Amino acid sequence: MKSPRKTAAKPVAPTLTHFDTAGQAHMVDVGAKAETARVARTRGSIRMAPATFELIRGGNAKKGDVIGIARIAAIQAAKRTADLIPLCHPLALTRVAAEFSLDAKKHRVTIEVTAETLGRTGVEMEALTAAAAGLLTIYDMCKAVDRGMVIEEIKLLEKAGGKSGHWKHDDK
Repeated sequence: MKSPRKTAAKPVAPTLTHFDTAGQAHMVDVGAKAETARVARTRGSIRMAPATFELIRGGNAKKGDVIGIARIAAIQAAKRTADLIPLCHPLALTRVAAEFSLDAKKHRVTIEVTAETLGRTGVEMEALTAAAAGLLTIYDMCKAVDRGMVIEEIKLLEKAGGKSGHWKHDDK
């Protein structure tokens, strides 16, 4: 006798929260959410020619301290994310940190951003925007000597806080 065939549960289709039931774009209502401590970490990198990398590492770029200016750009971008991303809530950030590392073997500069707030919605967009702006600033400051730079792998590494809790990128 055959055992009864089990049917797999139908997966629940994910919904995009920035659309209402009529399919129109809207800003998500976060008014009923609890205020919690929220944090997001992101990372991205920019790869360049060896000579460009040496200009940055040596602090000899014509426009000044590339890393220092990119750090300020990243922090400023995090604070202005709601002005750039149409449906993003303006947040009162409690902390934004942008740290850079230089890889001489790969001629790559990597940025890691941490953004924090005490609020009703997460800070992933602020951290991602900060990483992108920091890397774009490096490109802008060095494009006169290297237009072939490549910005790579801007991604969310980790987020914590809120109803969905802790999430960490499976970096394999």
